[in-house]
Amino acid sequence: MENSSLNNRVQKFGRFLSGMVMPNIAAFIAWGLITALFIPTGWLPNECLASLVSPIIVYLLPLLIGFTGGKIVYGIRGGVLGAIGAMGVIIGTNIPMFIGVMIMGPFSGFVIKKVDKFLEDKVPTGFEMLVNNFSAGIIGSALAIMAYLGIGPVVEVLSATLGSMVESVVSAGLLPIASIIIEPAKVLFLNNAINHGVLSPLGIEQAAETGKSILFFVETNPGPGLGILLAYYVFTKGTVKQSTLGAMIIHFLGGIHEIYFPYILMQPKLILATIAGGASGVLIVTLLGGGLVATPSPGSIIVIMALAAKGGFFSVLLGVIVSTVVTFLVAALLIKRNTEDESLESAKKKMKEMKVKKEEAQPEHLQVMDTEKLLDQSDLSSIGFEGKNNVSTTKLETLTRDNIKLNLPSMDKVEAIKMAGQILYEAGYVEEVYIEAMVQRDKELSTYIGNGTAIPHGVSEAKKKIKQTGISILQFPEGVDFDGNTVYLVVGIAGMGNEHLMILSNLAEIVEDEEKVEQLRMTNDVNYIYKMFNK
Repeated sequence: MENSSLNNRVQKFGRFLSGMVMPNIAAFIAWGLITALFIPTGWLPNECLASLVSPIIVYLLPLLIGFTGGKIVYGIRGGVLGAIGAMGVIIGTNIPMFIGVMIMGPFSGFVIKKVDKFLEDKVPTGFEMLVNNFSAGIIGSALAIMAYLGIGPVVEVLSATLGSMVESVVSAGLLPIASIIIEPAKVLFLNNAINHGVLSPLGIEQAAETGKSILFFVETNPGPGLGILLAYYVFTKGTVKQSTLGAMIIHFLGGIHEIYFPYILMQPKLILATIAGGASGVLIVTLLGGGLVATPSPGSIIVIMALAAKGGFFSVLLGVIVSTVVTFLVAALLIKRNTEDESLESAKKKMKEMKVKKEEAQPEHLQVMDTEKLLDQSDLSSIGFEGKNNVSTTKLETLTRDNIKLNLPSMDKVEAIKMAGQILYEAGYVEEVYIEAMVQRDKELSTYIGNGTAIPHGVSEAKKKIKQTGISILQFPEGVDFDGNTVYLVVGIAGMGNEHLMILSNLAEIVEDEEKVEQLRMTNDVNYIYKMFNK
């Protein structure tokens, strides 16, 4: 039980990190492209455009993550405070401070949420806006100062400590083991501090004596990062999978390794895969006597092979291949598959298990009777959606044509969720308070499930507010922004007991088909959607 509880907490932590990082992947890719193209060692060196590189990674990316972290906790207001707190972290250090803003963003949102809760019903009428603005300003400035004074020194100590540890391992001749320190340090965006502060100076000394050094390869090896991105491409779906192709090009050919760090942060246990891959690659190059003649900058496979020492081309190439394969294989065992479709896949699995258990528990003649009873129902749509234990004496069809709204204009995400809930309320499926429970559920963990679909539903505590199982369907041909993801179908769900699992199981069959979702997005026929969801 303890291991299961710990695993659940780790998974929740990983999902929370993912919620901060994934909406901003496009910004990481944009920075990667600018860096790969325009830095002095890039493909199209341009001193003017290269000046964009440092401000984006030092300021823009951490600010976006800080804002997103605060927003997850407490909406836009939390996001603003998250950005203010993140700024204190950014100014307090001289390196990109992603881990720091991942702490300060959500923490800042949490603090202002608690302050607002404390002030609730204590503010005189007419002074609400004044108090809201000043309280946020005061709390934000305090958080920024705290981050500036507290986190910067901690990072500097961490950087110096990691550098000393790497130097000790190298001096002891245990170079492959250095990956245990280097790979986590890279993901903390301390890669430049480790490489240029420790490995490069030692490598220069070694190269002056022997004409080559493997130390130039240890941190710049693109194999572990490529293995992680390949694993995401093979084992996940939706926007995560789609983003990996561009990330692979920027990482492997462009040499901008920072592009894969967010993918590790999404599932922190994958750091074990990069450690295994990094150590394997270093071991291969060491055994074969390979090395590089200088530090590759950027760490592109093309630059690395160009700097391979004479006669060592094969050993370096093999080291990259081995580290890629080992990382991929380990990641294949660790990665959480189909991250965006977790709830749907889980529902399908649970439904199958429930069906098997039920059939095993019943005598054969009862199994037959149960099946005949199901097929004898006048409304065959109940196979997919209808519940058996509804509270109301008037049995409602789980999905009616009145529950479907087409050709809606784009609107705010919260408005869309409330509209889906309002339909359920007015039709008699839920009590009115369930609508806010749906909004709260999306704040805690996005209800976007991929492929242009979101499934807003109430938090667990709101189950008692459901009168009967029901769903509503909203079609937005131009889409609704769900934290950076475009949603065309909003399916509001109110499921009694375990009936929400049945609903999710049916939804899974629909939303996994991209062509089907596109047809649902563009159709003007209510009957088409009704029949599709009642199959």
